[in-house]
Amino acid sequence: MSAYIVVDANVHDPEAFKAYAEKVGATLKAHGGKPIANNSPASLEGDWCPARMVILEFADEEAAKGWYNSPEYQEIIPLRQVAATDSLVLVPGL
Repeated sequence: MSAYIVVDANVHDPEAFKAYAEKVGATLKAHGGKPIANNSPASLEGDWCPARMVILEFADEEAAKGWYNSPEYQEIIPLRQVAATDSLVLVPGL
């Protein structure tokens, strides 16, 4: 069953974020992950309106957790955290 990592992203330093963006794709590919959405969402109801939403798809929860916990991804997390304020959640598919 597919699993998704949903990121509520607020990039406050686009120049610094480039270092993360250049490396994250290879880490995703190594774990079978792929971005399926990466844009500014439109709020339909309520007060939640993230500046940017990213949705990553994985084959299953194990693959998603494997990517997040991999040494390769853990190494680049500080690059993201310096340039952005993010929240990440893991959502199991149906």
